[in-house]
Amino acid sequence: MASSRHPSLTIRDPGGTLRERLKLRAVRSGRSPEAEAEAILQESLRAEDGTGLDLAEAIRRRVAHLGGVDLDEHPAVALRETPRLEE
Repeated sequence: MASSRHPSLTIRDPGGTLRERLKLRAVRSGRSPEAEAEAILQESLRAEDGTGLDLAEAIRRRVAHLGGVDLDEHPAVALRETPRLEE
């Protein structure tokens, strides 16, 4: 029986390719294969539930129920010439 402090998860990988890919990814990130698997699961679940979104996307989702806003297109603005430094 798994300890409540350290639950376990078994993933079937008959060919062993998944385990090898996990080991390589773990080495690149400087983690153990177990820590890498946990990080992958956490990242995936955060993306799914929206807690891992960037700020702009998080704000958009938070206010989406309020509806959208139509804005007029901003007029073109002429850019000034880049100042030249004297040598």
